[in-house]
Amino acid sequence: MIDKELLEILACPENKTPVHLAEQALIDRINTRIQQGQLNNRAGKRIERSIDGGLVREDGAYLYPIEDEIPIMLIDEAIPLKDF
Repeated sequence: MIDKELLEILACPENKTPVHLAEQALIDRINTRIQQGQLNNRAGKRIERSIDGGLVREDGAYLYPIEDEIPIMLIDEAIPLKDF
């Protein structure tokens, strides 16, 4: 999915902490909520497209989605994980 070398250099754009690949179970729960129309990104915009994967911030607060094998490392596109 994501090259290990790329993963090692990626960091949260907000606080510069490391990120790690999300477990598939978390991605599945997120995609279920997306399909139900019940999930908004950090900017408050409803997420309409399922994600392929995600990168979780070190503190577990946010997930940066991966779409078409590209990590979307934008603060507003992050998915809050407090309900997961």
